Amino acid sequence: MTDSKLLWDTHLKQFKDYLVLERGLADNSVDAYLRDAAKLAEYIELLGQKEVTDIIEYDVLGFLGYLTDLGLAAYSQARILSGVKAFFKYLLLENIITTDPTQLIESPRLSRPLPDVLSYPEIVQLLEANDLSTPEGTRNRAMLEVLYSSGLRVSELVDLQITNCFFDAGYLRVIGKGSKTRLVPIGSDAVKHTQLYMQHTRSQVLVQNGHEDYVFLNRRGAQLTRVMVFLVIKNLAELAGLQKNVSPHTFRHSFATHLIEGGADLRAVQEMLGHESITTTEIYTHLDREYLREVVKKYHPRA
Repeated sequence: MTDSKLLWDTHLKQFKDYLVLERGLADNSVDAYLRDAAKLAEYIELLGQKEVTDIIEYDVLGFLGYLTDLGLAAYSQARILSGVKAFFKYLLLENIITTDPTQLIESPRLSRPLPDVLSYPEIVQLLEANDLSTPEGTRNRAMLEVLYSSGLRVSELVDLQITNCFFDAGYLRVIGKGSKTRLVPIGSDAVKHTQLYMQHTRSQVLVQNGHEDYVFLNRRGAQLTRVMVFLVIKNLAELAGLQKNVSPHTFRHSFATHLIEGGADLRAVQEMLGHESITTTEIYTHLDREYLREVVKKYHPRA
């Protein structure tokens, strides 16, 4: 066990003592707070060891994006964030940290800001950071192309099956939330890279029983996990030098935003994203309005 991991464990144990002895919370509440703080510790460990004293707001925002990609609802994210905030307030109280990285982060119940949207040049920049000379790089390029081309959720990507890919027709059959099925278009670049991956990389993998129909596999021949996709994208964003919180959901938001900016019909975008209510899709129109406002400010003589 590394020194950094030992320190995290020590802080969590002392946080528990604080909750029990000083705040006098019930066992269930104490357990909930500890689970929330431990989730953050697990996320930080996934990205590489980092001292609790080195955590900044960017790390916590990345953690929230990670929770989104795991499929947690806004309510669950808000509860976890509440526990994380309590943990950092304790660290501040004990003078273990000098600033609270969660201080300016609003709860999803109060405000659910959209993740950063990548511009098209940034999408290209991230794609070009990927090493196509390796089997994993070939797979990763196909995954990224599908995410951007079709606006899939990360869960829909890892669950995508070969029998649901209709490349000749340019469509994927996707099983979304609530087991609802929809057809989404897939672009020619995404088709090309996915077929290259399947023909030259996936075909060389010894596929595990029960995983034969999944498109994207790990090197052991099993279905990819959502966490693995998250880490692949996080690493590529760092290699590309992108100063944004980039996650699989960022591709979904970029897909929708670029369509709206290009003049796509809102109901068509709703259908492709699999939103039950068009109100959910309407969040992307404000991004388009921001763009129009910038155009007016830049070019109108009286702006």
